Amino acid sequence: MKLADKVALVTGSATGIGRAIALALASEGADIVVNYSKSQAEADATAAAVRELGRRAAVIRADVGQMAEIRALVEAAVVELGRIDMLVNNAGFTVFVPFADLDGVSEADWDRIFAVNLRGQFFCAQAVAPIMRRQGSGCIINVASTAGLRASGSSIPYACSKAGVVMLTACLARALAPQIRVNALAPGLADTRWNAGAPPGAWDGRIEATPLKRIAKPQDVAQAALFLAASADFITGQTIVVDGGWGI
Repeated sequence: MKLADKVALVTGSATGIGRAIALALASEGADIVVNYSKSQAEADATAAAVRELGRRAAVIRADVGQMAEIRALVEAAVVELGRIDMLVNNAGFTVFVPFADLDGVSEADWDRIFAVNLRGQFFCAQAVAPIMRRQGSGCIINVASTAGLRASGSSIPYACSKAGVVMLTACLARALAPQIRVNALAPGLADTRWNAGAPPGAWDGRIEATPLKRIAKPQDVAQAALFLAASADFITGQTIVVDGGWGI
C-alpha cells in the first residue's frame, strides 16, 4: 500500500467528494481524520467505512471558517492519530445566485464563502505546515473548482473564492517547498448533494457539451486526489481539472 501508516486530514469528509477522497486514501493504507461541521451521523458513517478498510479513523467536528476551530482540529488530529502527513482542504460553502442577480448576493454571503473556501484553506495549511516540516515531508491538496477557472458555478463569490484557491495553491507550493507538495483539484459539475435537488434533465446540456458524456462522480475526483497523494512526487503548484473534458 502506497500510503501505509500515513495520516490524512480531510476537511468536509462526511459526505460527497470529501468522503470519497477519505475512502480512496484509506484504501491505500492511510489513517483518516474525518472532519465535519454539521453532519455528524454521516461523518460517523465515513469513519466506520474507513475502519472496515482496516485503517484507523478519528471524527472531529470543526468549522474551518473559524481560525480557533482550525487550530483545535489540527491539535486534536495529532492527539488522536499521532501525526499529519496529508491535508485535503475539501470543505466548501456556497449560495446559489445567478450571476446576473447582483443584488441577490449579500455581504454575509461573501464573508462566509471566502471564510470557508479560501481563508480556511490557508489557515489549515498554516496549521499543519510545522507538523509536516518536522516530519520531513507532507502533501496538501486543495479542492478548487472549474468555477475558479472560467466564469461559471453557483454564484459570483463562489467562483471568485475558487479562483483564489488556484492562486493560493501556487503560492503555498512555492512557500512550503521542498518538504511539502501543494496541488489543487478543480472538479466540474459533480453528482453530490449540492446538486441533488436539480429537476430531471437539468444537466442534459452540460452532459452533451462534455466529451466524456457525463458529470463527475465523487470517485472521479478521489482518483485524482489519490494520484496526487501517492504517486506525484515531482508535481507541485498545479491544478488538475476533473471535468470530463468540459472545459476544452
